[in-house]
Amino acid sequence: MPQVMEFKLPDLGEGLTEAEIVRWLVAVGDVVAIDQPVVEVETAKAMVEVPCPYGGVVTARFGEEGTELPVGAPLITVAVGASSLPAEAPAAQAAEAEGAGNVPRPLIGYGEDHSRPARRRRVRPVTAAVSAPAVAAPVAPVAPAVPVAAPAPSGPVPVISPLVRKLAKDGGVDLRALTGSGPDGLILRSDVEAALAALRAPEPAPAAAVAAAPTVAAAQGERIPLKGLRGLVADKLSRSRREIPDATCWVDADATELMAARAAMNAVDGPKISVLALLARICTAALARYPELNSTVDLEANEIVRLPAVHLGFAAQTERGLMVPVVRDAQHRSPESLSAEFARLTELARTGKLTPADLTGGTFTLNNYGVFGVDGSTPIINHPEAAMLGVGRIVPKPWVHEGELAVRKVVQLSLTFDHRVCDGGTAGGFLRYVADCVESPAVLLRSL
Repeated sequence: MPQVMEFKLPDLGEGLTEAEIVRWLVAVGDVVAIDQPVVEVETAKAMVEVPCPYGGVVTARFGEEGTELPVGAPLITVAVGASSLPAEAPAAQAAEAEGAGNVPRPLIGYGEDHSRPARRRRVRPVTAAVSAPAVAAPVAPVAPAVPVAAPAPSGPVPVISPLVRKLAKDGGVDLRALTGSGPDGLILRSDVEAALAALRAPEPAPAAAVAAAPTVAAAQGERIPLKGLRGLVADKLSRSRREIPDATCWVDADATELMAARAAMNAVDGPKISVLALLARICTAALARYPELNSTVDLEANEIVRLPAVHLGFAAQTERGLMVPVVRDAQHRSPESLSAEFARLTELARTGKLTPADLTGGTFTLNNYGVFGVDGSTPIINHPEAAMLGVGRIVPKPWVHEGELAVRKVVQLSLTFDHRVCDGGTAGGFLRYVADCVESPAVLLRSL
């Protein structure tokens, strides 16, 4: 006798509490193998394919594409056991389902807490409809009638999803009055939404009100939900401003020699080196001299924590918004290695394939806003870090060089820092060292 196992949205790590369903990768009636991705979700940090720890036949899906689910909400149910498979299922899939299909495997890469004992999963008996051939053909949702005055049917209400129950409760829909469009009359989210639409259908408005409606709508303006990546950025920036007493200092630097050194390095065979990689190498050398800026503040312990490794974040603008991928152990990387890692992470950011681990754990951020054609900025610190170096565009400007006026390639550098971890002298020393390395790359070579 097969068992129906419920797979819930797992903890995706890094404090994420919800995810939005982007695309279902399986349908009701499909045969799935253990660890096969069943749904693609978008968190506030990345697009993630979620694998299922069971093998068997998908008996139900919870949530339409575009629906936001909290961690712990049901995703799918799977009938585990060879007898639950359709007759045409391949032998390999039957063996997979019959084997370890009923033993949940840990989802590698997600936020599993090994300090807690594993919770026992509830097992539900498989109904006759599960093994019926009709399961493979999902029934199109039909908008149910909502007879408000009709007597409510007796017996248990066929609802599994707590989200559907909450939606009905908040909207004042009596679930007992609905006929579900899911398997065995299961009430789906679409059924409740259709009932809500029927209940909330507006009465015909007077002609005067109809004429005035466009003016009212225009006065209200467009409303954009502050959620997902935009919501996460808003929360983080607000917390940074609320908790960190930041200050900013800046300096103009002559980057002519740095650009010439880069051109010479790229003139020989081998991997090409980006300007960002050279600036990152300068940053890691500067942080070795001024470790105060590679730290964080532990408010609970009332302590400054200096961090041993430089995990360098860099700002990357994507279609989904601003992201800050992190290069691990940047202090041990060469300019060539830094260039390659920047390119790899930038491509992942543009294609929406960064994982939560790629976007967290930074200790210092390098923000090259010069790519937007601006000279300066006072960036907000990427909480809980202690500092951020901003780099403007590198442009020809009049500059006094060796006692004479000349046209040189000039860049503005700005450092925003947490005034709790250091004073202005330390911040100024860090920024001046960075500027000296930009103006004369030999300074960096002497410090290696």
